[in-house]
Amino acid sequence: MGFLDFSAYDLDTWTAFFKEHWLVIVVALLVLLLIVRIVKTVIKWALVAAIVLGLVVYSGYSMDDLKEIGSKVADTVRQEAINTMAGEAKEATFENNGDGTFTVKTKNVELVGKTGEKEVSVSFRGAPLGTWELDSTIQALIDQAKQNG
Repeated sequence: MGFLDFSAYDLDTWTAFFKEHWLVIVVALLVLLLIVRIVKTVIKWALVAAIVLGLVVYSGYSMDDLKEIGSKVADTVRQEAINTMAGEAKEATFENNGDGTFTVKTKNVELVGKTGEKEVSVSFRGAPLGTWELDSTIQALIDQAKQNG
């Protein structure tokens, strides 16, 4: 499963949108490229965000549609992180931080938690995914990491 699972979205809708609005998309991309190359400040990213938001509004998608897409992407990333935890458990390392917290690391996942707590902070490939409740997969990774040394 890839990071972005476009099969979960309505491909016909995207295809129709690109066919109907290809000229606007090309112009917006050219403007974005010019802004990124010419403007060297934080204003650059504000302009980029404004253009992307303008394209989204122009496309007719509502904020609810965007939230749904964002939710699907977040669920996909979460599932990929869980699958990675299960696959990399044999290489996991456990470190007692000495202050009541611990860190479990694999090649792609890092968990930081407090002994006795039912939640851990999860990072996947260096990007924080937030605080997750301990479940069987996370607990299995922690237990395997403790066994690994």
